[in-house]
Amino acid sequence: MKKQYFEGTHRVLSPQQTLDKISPTLKTMGITRIANVTGLDNIGVPVATACRPNSKAVAVSQGKGATLAAAKVSAAMEAIETYHAENIDLPLKFMSYNELKQDHSFVEITSLPKLSVKPFCPKEKRLWIAAEAFDDKRALYVPYDLVHCDYTLPLPAGSGVFQMSTNGLASGNTIEEAQLHGLCEVIERDALCLWSLKESHKYQIKRVDLKTITDSSISELLSKLSSAGVLCALWDITSDIGVPTFLATIIDEQENPYRPLYSASGAGTHPNANVALSRAITEAIQTRLTLISGSRDDINLAKYESKRQLEAMSELRKLLQDEPEHQLDFNTLASFQSETIEDDLNHVLLKLKHCDINPVYIDLTKSKYQIPVVRVIAPNLEGIHDTPGYIFGTRAKHVAQLNTESLIP
Repeated sequence: MKKQYFEGTHRVLSPQQTLDKISPTLKTMGITRIANVTGLDNIGVPVATACRPNSKAVAVSQGKGATLAAAKVSAAMEAIETYHAENIDLPLKFMSYNELKQDHSFVEITSLPKLSVKPFCPKEKRLWIAAEAFDDKRALYVPYDLVHCDYTLPLPAGSGVFQMSTNGLASGNTIEEAQLHGLCEVIERDALCLWSLKESHKYQIKRVDLKTITDSSISELLSKLSSAGVLCALWDITSDIGVPTFLATIIDEQENPYRPLYSASGAGTHPNANVALSRAITEAIQTRLTLISGSRDDINLAKYESKRQLEAMSELRKLLQDEPEHQLDFNTLASFQSETIEDDLNHVLLKLKHCDINPVYIDLTKSKYQIPVVRVIAPNLEGIHDTPGYIFGTRAKHVAQLNTESLIP
């Protein structure tokens, strides 16, 4: 299906068309309110929150976009995704790994993101769910922990081995949109993990020269930040996979003693570099507004206190102000342009295949709503690395070996 909307993202429907389509379903999924929180900050880039009080995960979801309609859709779709992952009605198998491997194909256990909470025991019974391979459509079982978002206690038997998160959970106007979004997210998380382990001079050699950015929508974002007195720095953190990925960090140029605001970062991944960069910037703006609004129920006091450390904030401000002599020309960075979501999807899958990454997905779409939702799992890619107890995988350990400053527990 051809793309129809190109402002900050590529979609087959405009944000308003998507909002009109999903609005009748919101109440039945427990979404009671979509709030415009843009005015809580002085930047002016639209940010919205979707409230779902009876959530089994987080009760407030965030969204951002070039327009208020886009921000509302972004927030609502995030809440919709989580609802689907909290209420999975697909067949499950309850058995040990030793039992499963007798008659069923599965994703290699050693390739999946794990936690140090408890070791994997092949004799322990746990829930499994069938995923589908992108390449040959085979059914491959994966641990249910990696798919569901029902975090109410008690957790299912066997929980604690694999990382539970929303990584790779995605929705869209079509199944291909959802799949692309999910793939981009797992690639982004992997890139962030690898970036965190690289030597500190990465901030000098991978910084993007803002003056080389010619896309009008990105220029408008940067202009709004500048007008609000907010510094912005961008880094190319694209991994060996080769799908454009960027990191954006923002902080007030001058500290306001009467209203000290928070530094914030965001990342974005997409085959088109302009979309990836736009996502990173708007994600940073959304993160800052999330901290300002104080409505996210998974952000604790320690997160706020870390943002109040004046010395660290001063060092960060200096990093953003002191631009390196040689920066990356954005126009020289790789980017893929296509007319359809399917072409984007196939491009990303080919990039992953070249790195011997063979992703799978679970279609969580419910016939009642007909809103495509998937969970993408990419074996061997790193998970959310700053989660307490996360065990670094092979890719992270390889990067750490190449960088003497990096320490992996």
